[in-house]
Amino acid sequence: MAMKTCIDHQFDAEIFIPALLQTYDRLAGNANFHGLKPLPQMLVIGEICNELLELMFPGRCGRERRGLSLEQILLQQLEQVGSVLKGQIMLAYQHEDPSLDRTDALVRADQVVRSVSALLPQIRLELKKDVQAGYDGDPATRTVREVVLSYPYIKSLTTHRIAHELFKMEVPLIPRMMSEYAHSETGIDIHPGAKIGSSFFIDHGTGTVIGETTVIGDNVKLYQGVTLGALSFPKDGCGSLIRGVKRHPSLEDNVTVYANATILGDITIGRNSIIGSNVWIKDSVAPNTMVTIAEPQMTIREIHHTAKRPVS
Repeated sequence: MAMKTCIDHQFDAEIFIPALLQTYDRLAGNANFHGLKPLPQMLVIGEICNELLELMFPGRCGRERRGLSLEQILLQQLEQVGSVLKGQIMLAYQHEDPSLDRTDALVRADQVVRSVSALLPQIRLELKKDVQAGYDGDPATRTVREVVLSYPYIKSLTTHRIAHELFKMEVPLIPRMMSEYAHSETGIDIHPGAKIGSSFFIDHGTGTVIGETTVIGDNVKLYQGVTLGALSFPKDGCGSLIRGVKRHPSLEDNVTVYANATILGDITIGRNSIIGSNVWIKDSVAPNTMVTIAEPQMTIREIHHTAKRPVS
């Protein structure tokens, strides 16, 4: 029986592989990766994101490092994660430009890693403000450490704030892979192009979506399920999408957006405004404004239960 199964499988493969092969327009290019140089790997990108989180908040992962000073720990961590990140960026550059040799790609990747490393002190200061915003904005948390260790938005924002810098440096592939890894881990989907101000807090976080050209001011708070998306996608005369134009909302300082609100298009939510749950907004909102939907009409009736007949 086992031999027959093996033979049947081989026979099927001889039929289906040629048909499958015909679906590939060309071996290298478009969605086909066969024949290309090695690509960045999501598994490695995920490890990089986790190690960057450990770099920003040493000890978060509980790793034993007895006998080392904080300076030594930071140096060791930065060297390790920087080396792996450089290798992945090199692969991304070679994928973008197949004519680029390994040496030139490595030089470019090294310059990027050095530039990002120089920004890490400022990024960490921003993350400390984000942590404090979570502590100040959620009465359910007892300590700042609880926010760092357990709140998903910190993992998401740590990844985003670094991926955003790589995005601005026009590093191919890597920023989006980082954001999608954070999305898979936290349920929070932030495009690396989004600009996010200081003291940002996403409460709960699951299902939150922040589009590429979104601009968020300081002291903004979002709840779960909030969408900051595009209303429509502009196209050129040939019907192709026009990329890079502003198509997502801008939220000014001190805005709060409650659960499952949907805000679409290149509009502005004015400072100090409050957006209630489940609203759908397509037009700009003036500063100091509260937007809510009408209270739904509730129907309450008594349920009469009938006795169940015993099973004979």
